[in-house]
This record gives sequence, structure tokens and C-alpha cells, in this order.
Amino acid sequence: MNYQFDFRFLEGSFGALLAGLKVSIVLAVASNIMGLTLGFLLCLLVMSRWTFVRWPAQLFIEFFRCTPALLQIVWFFYCIPMMVNVFVDPIVMGVLALGLNLTAFNAEAYRAGVQAVPKEHLDACVALGLKPWQRTLYVVLPQALRSAMPVLMTNGIGSLQQSALVAIVAVADLMYVAKSLATQAYRPLETYTLVALIYFALSLPIARLVHVIERRQELAHQR
Repeated sequence: MNYQFDFRFLEGSFGALLAGLKVSIVLAVASNIMGLTLGFLLCLLVMSRWTFVRWPAQLFIEFFRCTPALLQIVWFFYCIPMMVNVFVDPIVMGVLALGLNLTAFNAEAYRAGVQAVPKEHLDACVALGLKPWQRTLYVVLPQALRSAMPVLMTNGIGSLQQSALVAIVAVADLMYVAKSLATQAYRPLETYTLVALIYFALSLPIARLVHVIERRQELAHQR
């Protein structure tokens, strides 16, 4: 292989890459906030005693879990504006698509956490006369969040990585900027290598934190 790596052509492009990185971070953070919030609410709907509430929520989860994220993004960007005849800002649409996808996966993580709450704690809530919303907010949510935290954080990393998919619909995120630079300079190896290192640098600290949390939970269960 006679190819010679030369990253010098990127020296004048760091501003564009930084702007794309900011868009990627906005997409990831906003979709995670959406996924963490709506995921717990969706979890409660799925665990409802009423079938007419439980089934639509379960159908929502299965749709987003069983269809490709890329297809979901393309559908949101092109089909929804055609259906409602309303133009939505591309970044907002990206957050919506990524956030709803993350909501479905987080709902399952929350459900596992809720099911891990000891029955004795729920009985104590009834004995203390707590209302259902108080039981959910002060007893169920904190324990479910603690149990589901490693999975939620792992899903968050996945959301950061999936944010690169919005490049296919011309949202100027890090991946879209990198694709443009690679096409203009005919240097895809250097460009995509740098972008891969950026995603790796963003994801690795969170992945290590997940490992630490999982280790602490294991030690807590052993006591």
C-alpha cells in the first residue's frame, strides 16, 4: 500500500468540523433529554392495567425497535412534511426522530428497573397512604432510574452515534461536514479517521462511567 496519510489539508477546516460537532452534540443531548423523560412516561403506559392504554404504547415501542433508525429519520424528514404540509427546522426534526427512537429503547430499560423495585416498598407506600403519583415520583422513579442507569447511558452513547445518520438528509452535523470535506479534497481516509476518533473520544468516557456504575451495583448486590 503506497497511500501516504496527510492530515495537513484539514488545518483550514477545523472551524467547519467544530460547527458540525456542535450540531451533533445538540442532537445527542436534546434527544437524550427527550428519551429519558418520555421513556419513563411510556414505560408507565406499557405497564398500565388498561389494555387500550397498554397496546398502543407497546406498538409504539415495537415500531421503533423493529425498524431501522435510518428509515425512521428519512420518514420523519420527508413523509411528515408531505402529510401535514408544514416545514419543520431540520435540527428539530432530527431531535424528534432520534428522541422518539431513544424513547422506545429507554422505556424497556425503565420497565426492567420498575419491575426490580421490591414489592415490600410498594406495600409500604400503600401503608403510608401515598397517592399513586407520589409513589411513582418518590419511590418507583428513583429506584428504577438507579437500576436502569447503565442501560440508559449505553443507549445515550448509541444516540450520539446514530446522530450521524442525519447526514443522509443534509443536516450539517459532524458526519455531513466530514463527507463534504472528503469529497472536496479526495482524502476520505484522513477525514473519516479523524471523525471516528472524535466520536470515540466523546463516547469512551461515558462507556467507562457505565462500567464503573455497573461495578458499583454488583458490589452493592453482593453485600
